[in-house]
Amino acid sequence: MKKFLLLSLSSFILTSCAVSRKIENQNIEVAFLDEYVLDKNLQFKDTEIGGISGIDFKNGYYFLVSDQASNPRIYKTKIEIQNNSFDTIYIEDLLKIDKTKEFSEIVLDLEAIRLDSQSNEILVTSEGSIDEKRDPGIFRLNENGKILESFSIPEYFQASGEQKPRHNGVFEGLTETFDKSGFWVATELPLERDGAKPKIYPTRSHIRLTKFDKHTGEPIKQYAYKLDGISKLPINYFAVNGVTEILEYAPDRFLVLERAFSAGYGSHGNTVKIFDVDASKATNTLNFENLKKADYQKVKKSLIFNFKSVEDQLTDEIIDNIEGMCFGPELSNGKKSLILVADNNFNTYVKQLNQFILLAIDFKK
Repeated sequence: MKKFLLLSLSSFILTSCAVSRKIENQNIEVAFLDEYVLDKNLQFKDTEIGGISGIDFKNGYYFLVSDQASNPRIYKTKIEIQNNSFDTIYIEDLLKIDKTKEFSEIVLDLEAIRLDSQSNEILVTSEGSIDEKRDPGIFRLNENGKILESFSIPEYFQASGEQKPRHNGVFEGLTETFDKSGFWVATELPLERDGAKPKIYPTRSHIRLTKFDKHTGEPIKQYAYKLDGISKLPINYFAVNGVTEILEYAPDRFLVLERAFSAGYGSHGNTVKIFDVDASKATNTLNFENLKKADYQKVKKSLIFNFKSVEDQLTDEIIDNIEGMCFGPELSNGKKSLILVADNNFNTYVKQLNQFILLAIDFKK
C-alpha cells in the first residue's frame, strides 16, 4: 500500500499542471548568448559588489541596485558587448541612497530599479520589512540618489494591512509602462489572504501587477498573475517561487521572470524561467481586497525560456538567483539584447555568483 501511495504521489507531481514545462509561444524567440561572472571579492568605494537585485539600461550605462538594507546603493556600470558576447563589465560610479529626514524611518530592501525615460529621475522598489511592520514602497529618486517622494500604495500592501503581505514577498518587479505614462510593479508572492505560496502540487497562487501613474504616484490599474509551482522537491523544508522582474514590451504585454528555489541542492537549487504574458483580457483587480473570494480573469502566460536548457553552458552549471532583467542595446544580428543579473545574497556558505546573462530576444509579431 505504501509503495502504491508513493507511486501515485510521484505520478501526480509529474503530471500535474503546477509547473510550465513546454515552450509554446511562437511569437517570441529567446536565445542564450553568453555569461559573465564578477569576482565575489570585488570592492568599489569601500563597498562589496553583491546583492544585485535589479538592473536597467539608459544612455549607454547600466544601473545596478544592491539590496543590502544597511547600505542601500546603486552602481553606475559599463557593460561592453562585442560580437554578441560580453567583453568587459566595470563599475564607474556609486550612488548612495539619501533618505532625507522625511524618509529616515523607512527600510530600503531594494529589489528593482528603472530609469525614467523622460527625465533624469530613478524609480526603485523596496520590500520594506513586513515582520517589523515597515511598509514596502516605491520611491522616486533624483539623479544623485536623493529620495524625492514615495508612491501611494493600497492598504492591502501595507505591513499592517488585513491582507497580510508576506515578509520578503512584496514589491519585487518594476517596469516603465510601454506608453511612458507610469510604472508597473509586481509582488513576488501572493498576499496571505489572496492565496497560498506555490507548492510542489498545484495551488491558487496569484500575485498582483499594479500600474501607478508616473506623475501622481497613484495606483490606477491592476492584474492578477498565477505563479508556477515549485519545480524541485525540496530536500530540506524550504522552497519558494515568485516573480522577480517584469518588462512591458507592448500595451498589456509583459516579459515576466520567475525564480524558484528548493533547499537541499547546494548551488543548484534554482529554477529560472521567462514567460510571455498577455493581460489584454484580464480583469482590473485594483479594488479587490481579497482575490481568493473574488471572481476575475487572470492574465494569460506562456513559457518562452527555461534556464535549465543552458545550465551546461554556465559556470559550474549554476543557474543562480536571477532577480534583475532589462533590455540592452541592439545586437550585431539586429535582434534585441536582454541582460539579466543574479543576487548572490552575499552568501559565504554556499557558492553563489555575481552572474550576468546575455540573451537575444526576437519579437516576431
